[in-house]
Amino acid sequence: MKLSGILFAAVLALAPATTHAQAVNDAQIAHIVVTANQVDVDAGKVAQARASNSEVKKFAQQMITDHEGVNKQAVALATRLKVTPQDNATSQSLKAGGDKNIVALKTLSGAAFDKAYVAQEVAYHQAVLDAIDKTLLPSASNAELKALIVKVRPAIAAHLEHAKHIQSTLGK
Repeated sequence: MKLSGILFAAVLALAPATTHAQAVNDAQIAHIVVTANQVDVDAGKVAQARASNSEVKKFAQQMITDHEGVNKQAVALATRLKVTPQDNATSQSLKAGGDKNIVALKTLSGAAFDKAYVAQEVAYHQAVLDAIDKTLLPSASNAELKALIVKVRPAIAAHLEHAKHIQSTLGK
């Protein structure tokens, strides 16, 4: 499968979960947040092992560090609020899409890997921002959960801009 086909498949696998506004409850939001972060941690770990570009490797490490940190905050908040994260169609779709992306990325190496990983990060962070704005924030009823989402949104936007910058340096 050509690089563009792999990217298209990866984006399609991730996009449906995050682009359709839907009503979700706080327990489902908690699961979506944890799943979305874990998907990016998992992809970052693959990139740490396979990326050839030093900036891509640094970015992958930042994704691992930042998204693991958000997950710790989300789990701590859910524990304190006595909310058990509830599996749902969106989190299942995110997980399945993340798994498909990793399979696709593992078929690549060198510059092709770097380009595919960074393109996926651009698409994924844009989809997560859309999900935050269209689904998670409007649906969150717990003030502390909503505050956590609001708190991490700028970091997600910064990740998107950073990924776009790296993408521009990798060429086509």
